[in-house]
Amino acid sequence: MSILSGKIDFFGLDIGSSAIRLVELKGDGPTKTLSRYAYVPIQGNISRSDAPADRQKLAEIIKDLVSKSGVSTKNVAVGLYTQKVFTTVFELDRAQKSELSSAIKYQVDSIIPTPINDSTIDWEVIGDSPKDASKIEILLSSITNEYLENLLNMLESIELNVIAFEPDTMAISRALVSSSDKQTQVILDFGSLSTDLVVVGNGVAYLSRSIPMGVQTMVRSIAQNLNIDVNQANQFLFKFGLETDKMQGKLIEALEYPLESLFGEISKSIKYYMNRYPNSSVAKIVITGGLTSVPGFSNNLATKVGINVEQGNAWRNVIFNKSKSNELMTLSSQFGVAVGLAERANA
Repeated sequence: MSILSGKIDFFGLDIGSSAIRLVELKGDGPTKTLSRYAYVPIQGNISRSDAPADRQKLAEIIKDLVSKSGVSTKNVAVGLYTQKVFTTVFELDRAQKSELSSAIKYQVDSIIPTPINDSTIDWEVIGDSPKDASKIEILLSSITNEYLENLLNMLESIELNVIAFEPDTMAISRALVSSSDKQTQVILDFGSLSTDLVVVGNGVAYLSRSIPMGVQTMVRSIAQNLNIDVNQANQFLFKFGLETDKMQGKLIEALEYPLESLFGEISKSIKYYMNRYPNSSVAKIVITGGLTSVPGFSNNLATKVGINVEQGNAWRNVIFNKSKSNELMTLSSQFGVAVGLAERANA
């Protein structure tokens, strides 16, 4: 969802539920050099709030972060919260390129959940239908104009020039999976409030969804089941995690229901993809975000889903000073969206 095209300098801005992050890269080609990066934690749910006071507070936090970061431009590519973006794949009869736009527009009204006149729509042809040779597949994304305009107005109020909006799942796919990688992979980004899932193959996101369970789901379950406060529950989660020899197994018992629910949703999504593309197979699951730091989590996920799991590296195509290696690798699981936005080949 681009507002302005052309080659210009810009930075990527990830407005997350627990932190704001930005990344500025320099250079051309698939590998770029890290120029600036910065982040600031945020409290509560102000980044997801529509209240004017929260929006104003969020704007001031972003303005302060941009100022302190030292980025060289006011141009910004902004991530869109996955739960606000409707994304789907649908089929269309083959048509001449000149007819595609009108054919898609005719179909869209019955597909998206919001009125077409109140929505911003983006689409691309992703290939032939896996089941009908007379059809092609279209990847469609839509978002309400109201949400987009409110976000744009907030950022313009602090003198930022928004050159592009992009769903978080698209940005993180760019950061974690090479467009030349032919393997089908599932990316899981575990946020504070939700988990973003995207199935990527041949550089195309064939399935994208948000699962309403994240780090805080696990923390609340521990707090409730062990009758402790959320701060202590958070400490237990990241210190002991899913290791069976810790806390007499009480932590794993406290996490049993939310984990089963989360893993069940992941499995259902993979099954849906496999049913639609029976000739494809998922090579691996790439994880990033908060839950990657939970001891034993990745092994537990691999066992439950039956697919190899590896931790993603947001900086895999970024050149940076070796003195920053330890810090950047520690932050890698938090910066996937911001890096992916900054890696856009053409904003």
